[in-house]
Amino acid sequence: MPRNKYPEITEKRILDTATKLFLEKGWEETTIQDIVDDLGDLTRGAFYHHFKSKEDIIDAVLNQLATENDPFKEAKKISGLNGLEKLRMAFLLSFENIGQVEAVKTISHILNNPKLIAKQLQECVHSGAPDILAFIEEGVIDGSISVQYPKQTSETYMLLTNIWLSPIIFSVDTEEYLLKAKHLQELFNSIGLPVIDDQILATLEKFHKAISI
Repeated sequence: MPRNKYPEITEKRILDTATKLFLEKGWEETTIQDIVDDLGDLTRGAFYHHFKSKEDIIDAVLNQLATENDPFKEAKKISGLNGLEKLRMAFLLSFENIGQVEAVKTISHILNNPKLIAKQLQECVHSGAPDILAFIEEGVIDGSISVQYPKQTSETYMLLTNIWLSPIIFSVDTEEYLLKAKHLQELFNSIGLPVIDDQILATLEKFHKAISI
């Protein structure tokens, strides 16, 4: 077999196919063989050259979905917003995204996997928090935010909103979910980060009801 001259193209094809099948069949129901069969011209050996396990492909798909629907990039494009308003906009865009809602609905209990949870925790701190930090520091400068520890606040924000507030990792009914959101609202307000307002609370309620259908 000739050596693959364009491994990045093959990897992208695997990711796109896996994403399609995960969303159609569900994360748990889709097998590696399903992905190989759907591609048609790839062997299991070639698949494992790019991804060592199903956990690896799930993690890669989650990262691709996050990159394609980056709320921070979208918020930065909107002119005339201060740091706090950009952070609120990113929050809204994240939970209003229809593609994310559909992806979350198909994940089921896949994120109960300890390795994936650990990876998500690391991603929150190392990949997501820097974007939050940039908005917080901008807000501190323009006066819309008054936190004392910007870096630590950005990491806490990411961990609480992406892990503790995740309806997949911690399954609760909508009433309890809103109580958690209101607790975060009070917590963030108390440290000078009034990011969660009534509009965001309403968006969170709608989001939870949508994934619960």
